[in-house]
Amino acid sequence: MAESVVKLLLEKLSALLNEEVSLLKGVRKEVKEIKKELDRMRALLKDADRRKDSNEEMKTWVGEVRDAAHDVEDIIDEFLYRMDRPRRGGFKGFLIDTIHIPKNISDSHQFAKRLQETKVNVQNIFQRRVGDGPSQIEEVTRSYDVSELWRRDVETSLFKADNDIVGMTKEIDLIVGWLVEEEQRPTVISVTGMGGVGKTTLVAKAYKNHQVKKLFNCYACVSVSQSLKIDGLLRSIIKQLLEAKKEVVPNDLATKDAGELRRMVRGLLESKKYLIILDDVWTVNDWNKLNVIFSDCGCGSRLVVTTRDFNVAYAAGEGRRVCKLRLLDQEEAWVLFRKKAFPSEPCPSELEPLARSILEKCEGLPLAIVAMGGLLSLRDKTALEWSRIYKNLSWQLTNNQMLEPPKRILLLSFYDLPYRLKHCFLYCCIFPEDYLIHRKQLIRLWVAEGFVEETGKITMEEVAEDYLKELIHRNILQVVETNEFGRLKTCRMHDIVREVALSVSQEEKFCMTYDELQARQNGKVRRMSIYSSGEINHSSVGMTHLRSLMVFNGNMSLSSSLNTMASSFRLLRVLNLGGVPIESIPDEVTNMFNLRYLNLSGTNVRELPESLWKLQNLQTLEVRNTKLERLPSGIVKLRKLRHLSSYRITDKTCDSFDYFSSIQVPIRICNLTSLQTLRAIEDKEGEIVRKVGNLTQLRTLSISKVRETHGTELCNSIGKMKHLLKLSVTASAEEETLQLEALSHNTPPLLQKLYLKGRLEKVPRWLSSLVNLNRLSLNWSKLREEDMLSSLQALPNLAFLHLQNAYEGQHLCFRDGRFTKLRNLCLRDMKQLNRIVIEKGALASIQQLNLINCGELKTIPEGIEYLTGLQVLLLWDMPTELTYRLKLRDGFEENHRKVGHIPIIQCGQWTNGEGWVEEPLK
Repeated sequence: MAESVVKLLLEKLSALLNEEVSLLKGVRKEVKEIKKELDRMRALLKDADRRKDSNEEMKTWVGEVRDAAHDVEDIIDEFLYRMDRPRRGGFKGFLIDTIHIPKNISDSHQFAKRLQETKVNVQNIFQRRVGDGPSQIEEVTRSYDVSELWRRDVETSLFKADNDIVGMTKEIDLIVGWLVEEEQRPTVISVTGMGGVGKTTLVAKAYKNHQVKKLFNCYACVSVSQSLKIDGLLRSIIKQLLEAKKEVVPNDLATKDAGELRRMVRGLLESKKYLIILDDVWTVNDWNKLNVIFSDCGCGSRLVVTTRDFNVAYAAGEGRRVCKLRLLDQEEAWVLFRKKAFPSEPCPSELEPLARSILEKCEGLPLAIVAMGGLLSLRDKTALEWSRIYKNLSWQLTNNQMLEPPKRILLLSFYDLPYRLKHCFLYCCIFPEDYLIHRKQLIRLWVAEGFVEETGKITMEEVAEDYLKELIHRNILQVVETNEFGRLKTCRMHDIVREVALSVSQEEKFCMTYDELQARQNGKVRRMSIYSSGEINHSSVGMTHLRSLMVFNGNMSLSSSLNTMASSFRLLRVLNLGGVPIESIPDEVTNMFNLRYLNLSGTNVRELPESLWKLQNLQTLEVRNTKLERLPSGIVKLRKLRHLSSYRITDKTCDSFDYFSSIQVPIRICNLTSLQTLRAIEDKEGEIVRKVGNLTQLRTLSISKVRETHGTELCNSIGKMKHLLKLSVTASAEEETLQLEALSHNTPPLLQKLYLKGRLEKVPRWLSSLVNLNRLSLNWSKLREEDMLSSLQALPNLAFLHLQNAYEGQHLCFRDGRFTKLRNLCLRDMKQLNRIVIEKGALASIQQLNLINCGELKTIPEGIEYLTGLQVLLLWDMPTELTYRLKLRDGFEENHRKVGHIPIIQCGQWTNGEGWVEEPLK
């Protein structure tokens, strides 16, 4: 991690030096010299970072480098703030700024002196490591290879007893079936999954299968490992191929070069039906280097690849087979755990609850289950002992040698990450256990922390989303929820992976968690996460170096200590107070000159300080579901603001037109041209609709209180937003008409989500041109067109359609071949609707149908039996005649036959104080 810290800092220093700005006067020389020293040191850090676990002296040195890099970053950040403070306006402000010029010069000298001292410290640190020269380090580096430890762990998998394998029967049969199928083309079989899920164990089982072995003329199984060494790999393959044929291995094999070794392998495999297993291929580049070695002889040969990276699994091209290994389910995990924890006796009944709690931490990961079971098998079989292990799992992973192998295997995935992704990955452990991490929040936090590269071609948010995809492809983050088109919505960390990440984070002072007893770590910590509701002893934590403070679970005590703590947070970049029951923000918060991300969502804050303008680096401001009614005028000075979310849900039933409340903003907010997200603002006077077109970088716009007379100007403004992905427009009142026809001349070409709330004279003609639209919501539209659906059914990618009080007719007909990609359909508050017809071939992809408060609809939709893919039918606040027919079978067999294929059918009513009360039918 020290290498990653230094790399990020070097990029920051390079960017500063490339800008010919007056800010660097007096310190440019020191910045250049300290950059040079850090650059020299970086060359030693990559291997030193890995070797520190087995070398206490190296561990100390790496820590010194990391702390020095942090010191440089702190000095630079504070210097830039002092030199680039927002200037005061007017003649009086000019005089005040002029008076402060000597102080700025003094500041410059002071910072130059601090940088000089830090440079000397860096030089001393470097000299202590190098001594008389780099030879000592190079020699140790050559002798150390962490991948060799992994290789030894892999080799043991080939000799696992069959009774150690649990929950892989279907997967083994699948792999064996692919190996023995009559396919003459060479086939690549990829087995993918997170570290420790059992890829090597599965492939070893298939490899040893007698039915498989007799089908192939020759075979070899080699571990590729993290640092691919082609020569060594080829020698291993040659030895195995020769030994299988009982031929002598040449004495000069060790001296042959790569070209000779390749020719030998091709010669041994020529015209042979071979089986080669390449275990643990890390990158697509490694796969490409290996794939070209093996010839295509049309004999039905097989290459089997195990990998943690989806990209490798899918790089094999045509004819590939991919098996993604799953985690064990609860019962499979219990069987494996009992085999390891109680090899010769049943689990005592008094220990079973604790055993299952410990098992839950493993979350079905075989590697973790085997390691924990082995550890507990050697411990006293008492509730006290097992409880102690359960409560101190993080400590056990860090200090218990029996858990070193699984930790080491999981850490290999971390070591293999590019340096930016290392920071991004570790940042995920700042969230509580089992926390659902939202894509947008995580991306904005990464950007705020400075982890994301600025390319100039695409936004940093788009770059960060690619980072997130990469972490998922590498199987070290788990997808929890996706949208209609497979785009990630939420993800999480596996508990054991999170514990390993926490142990690294605490050691590297990257972040720490704080429980109600004490901080897990003292000192110069960079990030802190508070999960508990207890008192915070902030004097025990090094607040002055803190970059992120994340608070979860609505910490009550923080509201009283925030004022005191905030004065120490000068370097803070991220302040997340979502859900904390505070009613005001201390003025000290606006002195956090480095602040990029401020989340106050779910608090009781009623107003923001007028001095908010001082947060000149602020990128994200989240004030959703607060008591705020307006934003201070100073917000218009936040030139770097990228995301502003300020709406409030006032009625969770969504029954009323005003269930969604917006907030008043200054008109000049339309001058903040860096904005990408603006939701939800209101425009009572019609001024904003004319100027919002200045915000050409907007991806999301939500605007309310729109009057009929505002329509043309709003359409003109929206037409300038070529990057817009999500648009929400709400009328000023239920009876107000939204005049949006003028948008037909210039619709946003990339629009994916559209929400319109207010009366429409007809469905806008331009809707059918939105080829990228996947989600459409029409609310209180009160359309009367008999063929209302004809304008919507032409949308080629529509996956979600929500119609609430949108139609005043009596019949709806979904015609054959229409809405072919629609997955979710919600019809709500259709007061006159009494008949729905679904023709055969319509709604071919539908998975969920919601019918809510349609008082005249007393029969199930005609043709619902054609919806063979329908998984969920929800009937909320529907007429009793309809639900009665579904609940009773006698006399209503026809109804039951039509819906018999639907796995989940639920009825329910809204009850004040209790919310939706479900009455499941299936």
